[in-house]
Order: sequence, then structure tokens, then C-alpha cells
Amino acid sequence: METQLDPMKDDLPLMANTSYMLLKHYVLDLDVDFKSKVIEGSIVLFFETGSQYRKTISAGKECCQSQFDETCKMRASEPCHIPMINVSTCSSKTECNDFAVSGKEEEATSDGNSNHSNNEQASGISSSKDCCDIEDHGNKDFLLVLDCCDLSVLKVEELDVAAVSGIEKFTRSAKLTGVSKELENIRNQIVHELVTLPADHWKEQLYYFTHCSQAPGCGELLFSTGTWSLEIRKSGIQSPADFPHAIRIWYKTKPEGRSVTWTTDQSGRPCVYTMGSPINNRALFPCQEPPTALSTWQASVRTASGFVVLMSGENSAEPVQLREGILSWYYYVSMPMPASTFTIAVGCWQEVKQQSFKQKAAIGTNTEFSSPSSQTDLRWHEEICGHVEYPCRFQNPAARLQAVIPYRVFAPWCLMESCEEYLLHLVPQCLSAAYATLGTHPFSRLDVLIVPSNFSSLGMASPHIIFLSQSVLPGGSHLCGTRLCHEIAHAWFGLAIGARDWTEEWISEGFATFLEDIFWARAQQLPHDEIKEQQELKALLRWRRLRDEVQNSEEELQVLRPKKESTGEVSESGASVVKYGLKAEKIFMQVHYLKGYFLLRSLARKIGEVSYLASLRKFVIKFHGQLVLSQDFLSMLLEDIPKQKQSGLTVESIFQNWLDTSGIPKLLPDQLVLLLEFLLEEKTLCPRILQCLERTYQLREQDAEVRHRWCELVIKHKYEPGYGDIERFLREDQAMGVYLYGELMVNEDAKQQELARKCFAAAQEHMDASSAKVVAEMLF
Repeated sequence: METQLDPMKDDLPLMANTSYMLLKHYVLDLDVDFKSKVIEGSIVLFFETGSQYRKTISAGKECCQSQFDETCKMRASEPCHIPMINVSTCSSKTECNDFAVSGKEEEATSDGNSNHSNNEQASGISSSKDCCDIEDHGNKDFLLVLDCCDLSVLKVEELDVAAVSGIEKFTRSAKLTGVSKELENIRNQIVHELVTLPADHWKEQLYYFTHCSQAPGCGELLFSTGTWSLEIRKSGIQSPADFPHAIRIWYKTKPEGRSVTWTTDQSGRPCVYTMGSPINNRALFPCQEPPTALSTWQASVRTASGFVVLMSGENSAEPVQLREGILSWYYYVSMPMPASTFTIAVGCWQEVKQQSFKQKAAIGTNTEFSSPSSQTDLRWHEEICGHVEYPCRFQNPAARLQAVIPYRVFAPWCLMESCEEYLLHLVPQCLSAAYATLGTHPFSRLDVLIVPSNFSSLGMASPHIIFLSQSVLPGGSHLCGTRLCHEIAHAWFGLAIGARDWTEEWISEGFATFLEDIFWARAQQLPHDEIKEQQELKALLRWRRLRDEVQNSEEELQVLRPKKESTGEVSESGASVVKYGLKAEKIFMQVHYLKGYFLLRSLARKIGEVSYLASLRKFVIKFHGQLVLSQDFLSMLLEDIPKQKQSGLTVESIFQNWLDTSGIPKLLPDQLVLLLEFLLEEKTLCPRILQCLERTYQLREQDAEVRHRWCELVIKHKYEPGYGDIERFLREDQAMGVYLYGELMVNEDAKQQELARKCFAAAQEHMDASSAKVVAEMLF
């Protein structure tokens, strides 16, 4: 996939060359300054040599040439988390935004509208395809490409991890690999040993990551920045294996950077948070964006006293006072996740607390549905996990029995009362309902934050933290509960199980929309009949929204798998694009939510809800901690329910009818009847909608039940282009047409009454005597 990058298009480029060097861990050390609206500090990156380079080496080939030219092409990547480091020693006023060479920093002009391949710079790095050539000689240095946007990069340096006290234990295995004892090779060997420590050594690993991140620099690296990327090289290093595997980047964000928003909360206090930007976190820290770049992270964030730092870490951080007026907050994660899942919110948040007896009562009411829904869950948990090694909750007996994980609720001061009244007691109910449906919670804790009013969504889920809009609070618990259930569902679908190709966002949003109904019904403990009524009503409302969106949006944006058979493919270096990822109107579309929901609802109805939910739980057990494509879920589901294959339901047919085409999928006759019955309840439908409805579903070619409802719609809304369909129905389907005569007459419309009499006159002598008598009484 060698597509040339055009930053003016609607596609989001993912530039990082993950196939050559793969990021395994980030250490961020940051200061938050509300006066300048800047986050400044450093990020330390720990790498492994990428799979593509290892494959090439094993085949006895030289691997660097093709990768170098890849820097002029797109890539698929995800943003990463940046832990905090003391930057007092390097807070230079000079911003080397475009290029720095070891020991000196130079400012160079840069075209802000340029491609990620840099214009010619003072350093001699060219914007041509041969952009790895070094100034005055023809050798090609290896070029590390990171995803980066709207950042001022000040310095990039190699770390001397060999200088860290106690690190000698990680050099002993160097003799096993036959590498030389040269210092550079030893440094990379240390990093390799560190990033490959077994999961039960995760605390030791974090300890050494911390100390290695504070190691002295041992030489600055050449770098240049482009519209979408940060490119780093070391003179004379021509392969990823020899490139430094631990580097530190000093940088600061820009006030206009698109990854975070600086604003005030509802109480008028300043705050900053990641708001789910289309460019993810690349304007917050340099990272590898592709979903395949799963990494762990740790972060120290310093801010003024009075501010609370919330992050998507697995620990509930407690602030440490560094000096008067300055607090430091430390978070970490031990489960590898895409960098796009990193989340931070810094503000004067207040924790919402409740009387202890109320809290106990809220949790106690959920004991009836807090056990796993299927005993087979226990058997599935005994299987070996399919993900890379990390401390997995699915293998932890205590975690598997935890219906309600520890949680906290935060909000601006002025919204605390509303949160206590509605939100606080809903959290344990919804968590317990989710556990009853899907089993083990993938994450160990949960913070819920009411974000500022400029938040453009009702909610956003990240590991260990959920953002909710203030709009969910007024008017009772219904909207708050359903949205909370939706975001909790993302813990399984979207986070613990992610899409390998970001264009398949229905895997996240379709599942969360489907599951929110099930979670919310269980949280309310409704009787079966009420559950069905509530879900049918929601389905109707969603259908109308989907119908409206399909009629008023570009067809290309209605396709759930826009890359079709190329879904999941990346270039040799790991680069790709997110199709339509930057298209402004796509942010506000719900087609991936709604069309995905109706696909899952259709499958549940065919298979039966009990069997279907059992398959979902099995899918979670098999694929948690991994990235998937649509076919992974569909193939497993059809293998579990073989009779569906026999009925003609296949992965290919689902692709054709649901995922690879625009518009609303072809419905079964019963579904069409239900849709038309719902539409008959509408007071008005304009001719354009009726025309679109007929063409979309080819209603004139459907069975008599469907065509009967279509004729009723035509009569109710006096849709004259459909009068011929009524005439045909009354002539050919006399067994079902009597009712339509009455409808034609009751509207007291002259044209319809004339049509009724005309049809009766043509069919009367062939009609059953009883039917003819009844119709005659209606007409005359």
C-alpha cells in the first residue's frame, strides 16, 4: 500500500514506521502551565526492533532501503501517553521546531501546509523520496518516524541506560545472543531485556523504566518535524537494530494544539483535557499511532496546588507536594494499549461522595444480578489468553468475581449536587449489570468525570476513566444511565478489544450501542415485558435517526468497512491512513453506531438472545487484549452457531449486505413490515421520504404483507405516485384488499374515493360475494 500522502485530503495519515521499530513503553514527565496554556517536559521512548526488520534479517536481506522511502508515505498509528520528567535543566527558550543537530540548535523555516516530508532544510535533509540521504555523502541512515503534530520539539537525545545503578543484571544475557560488548549494543540489549520481562515482574519493570528514563544523555540525535511527523536519525546508523532503543525527547505543546482543549469548567475555573480529537494525542506527545503499536506507559504530571490530575492509569494517584504551591501526580498502566487511549484531565475537580449507608444500599440492590451470566465463563477463563503477556485480570481469580470495581466520581463544584443525586448511585448498578452480561471487568478501577460544557459528545471512554457531558444530568436518571452503560460497554468493546483498522469503528460503537440497552435493562431490574417494550421503542427511534442520516449524508460515509478487502492492510513500514479520518462532518455522524447496532440486533434475533450473549462472552474471553477485524467476530459467531451457515448466513453475505455498502441494509419481510408499521404512526411523511423508502427497499417487489403496509402509507400521506401500487394490490391481492377500500374512503379525498370506486368496478364481478357486499357498503 504505497499511497502518497496528501495532507489536504480527508484521510488521517498514520506515519510511524512500526514495522521497523516498535514502541513498547513511554515515560512522560510534564509540567502543566495554565498561564501560557502549554504542557512542557520530556518523553522517554523504549523500543524493540520491529517485526519487518527481523523477518528481513532472517532471510539474509538488507532491510533499510524500502523503509527510508516509506517516510514520504502514510502510516497507521495511535497516540501515546507521556510520563513526566523534570525539565528544569533544559527548558530552553529556543524552539527548534524543524531541525536540531548534535550540540547546536538551529531555527529553519517550515511551510505549515507542507507534506510530512520536509521541505529542504538547513541540515540538507531533502523532501525528495530519497529523504534519508545525509548531507554530503550517499549513505542512507535509518530514519525513525513518529506521529507528531502541533508540537515544538526542542531536543532529541540517546540515553545511556548502561549508566543506571543496578542495571548490570540486564547485560548478562548479552553473551547468549552473541552480540559484541560495544557500549551501544549493550544499551540496546538492556532495553530488550527490560521490555521483555515476564508479566509477574511488572513492578520491577516499572522501577527500572523509571530509573532508565532519568539516565544521562549520551549524544543528541538529528531530527526534523513535518506536518504530521517527527523524523529522527543518528549519523552513520543504517539499521533499526543498531538505532538507539531508548531516546528522550524534550518538547512542549502549543496553545492551539488539537489534542487537548484549554477552557474553563462550569464553575469558571481553568482546566485542560483530551477531548477525543480526530488527530488523537499526537499534538500532546510524539508517539506511534498505529493500533498495532500497543504499549505501556507511566507519567508524572506537575501542576499548581488546587488542581487535580486525572488520567487513564490503573492506579488512583495521590498527589505529592514537591515544593510550596506545586503538586506532582503519578500514574501508570501495565496493560499494553494503543497510544490513542491515553487520556488526561487537569482541573479543579471535586470528588463527589455519598453517605456510607446510601452507598451500601446502592450496591446491595444489585446483588441479584451480580454473578456471571453463564457457568461456562469459568471454563473459558481457564484457557490461556491469546494476547501479549501482561498482568491480566481474566487470569486473576479475585478479579473474576468482582462485580463492581472501585470507582470515583468527579465534577466541578457547582455540579456536585446533581452528580450525587443521579450519577453516583448509577455507577455501581451499571457496573454490576455489565459484569452480569459480559463477566470480568477488563480494568481494575473507574473514574467518572463531568467535563466542561464545550465537550462535543455525550460521553467518551478510556481505560480507567469515563468523560460524561453535563447534558446527561438534568431530567432524571434515564439519559445518564443509558450513556453511562454505553461508555462502560467500551471497556470490553473498543478498549480491551480494539479495531485493528480504525476505519472499522463500528466494532466499538455498534457493540456499545447494542450492549447499552442490555446493561440498562439489567441495571433497572425491569420485568421481561418492559424490557422488550423499552428496547423496541429504542430501536424505532434509532431507525428513524439512521434513516434521516442516510438520506442526508454522503454515501461514502455510510460504509462501515470503507477499505473493504484492503481493511487491516498497511505498507511495508507499517504506515497507513484512516480513511475519512479528518472529514469534519464524520465526527457528528452516527451511522457506525446505528448501522452497527442494527447488524448486531439482526444477528441476535436470528440466533436467539441467550445464545448470542453467550457467544459475546466467549468472544471477549478469546480476544481481550487484542486487535480484531470484523471477520474475527463474525467467523467465530457462525462457527458457534453452525445452523446459521446452513441457512445461507455467511461472513461474505454480511459484508455485502451490511458492511461494504452504503444505505440501510436489505431487511427481511417481517422487519420491513415492522418498519412500515412504525412509519404509519408518523403524522406526516414528505413525498421525498416515501420515494426514497420505496426505492431503497424495492417495496413494489416485496410480498403481500409488505406491499399492504406500503399501500396504507400511500393512502395516509396521499402519495399520488403510489396510487398505481394500490390499484395493482386491489386487483391482484383481493384476499387482503378489503381493508384498503375502507382506508381510501375514510380520508374523504376525492381522488382516493374515485380510485376506490374504479378498482371495485374493475374487480367486482370476479370478487367473492361476501367481500363484494362488504366493499359495496363502504363505497356507496
